[in-house]
Amino acid sequence: MNNNDLNMNLPEQRPENQNDTAIWERFLKGDKLAFEELMKTHFTALFHYGTKFSKEQEFIKDCIQDLFLQLWESRQNLAPVVVVKSYLMASLRRRIHRATLPIHFSEVLMESKDIFEIEFSIEEKFIQNESTLALTLKIKYAIEMLPKRQKEVIYLKFFQELEREQIAKIMDIAPQTVSNLLQMAVKQLKKRWITDLISSLTLVLMN
Repeated sequence: MNNNDLNMNLPEQRPENQNDTAIWERFLKGDKLAFEELMKTHFTALFHYGTKFSKEQEFIKDCIQDLFLQLWESRQNLAPVVVVKSYLMASLRRRIHRATLPIHFSEVLMESKDIFEIEFSIEEKFIQNESTLALTLKIKYAIEMLPKRQKEVIYLKFFQELEREQIAKIMDIAPQTVSNLLQMAVKQLKKRWITDLISSLTLVLMN
């Protein structure tokens, strides 16, 4: 299998395959149809996750293509039982970091780079009226103010609907650290929400 065998144009969104384990098992045995199904099922989620670290879409697609090529070539050495989605996301995360940082950079420097971005699609996810638009913009702004790792935990938990242990494997941190980051993020969001609410009430009372 070579690069020409892979069509890395953005496919349309596909629902999570309920039989990922069976597909993974067939893929490990060299089934090309299972390999293609694996890509079609998870490509969009991987692409969206990758663009949180870099806005260079071609770079992200190249990283995903390289990831799947490596998986195919090393399939005989891969674990027979994995949570496919979180496994792929963790692998992509490591590949992006390796490609964007010199090898001598430390993990501390890597984590200090504030490059994780969450975007809201207001037109698609919210009713277009002034009240919901204002609410969405406040939420968007509040999340953007969070540190990078807190934003990533929020994204994986609420946007990708992953469990704590899966998030821990993706981010290469302890499950308790995931809980701590999530608690800190929620606390900051509540604090900012209350601050904004008090400011709004103050303006009303002053008028």
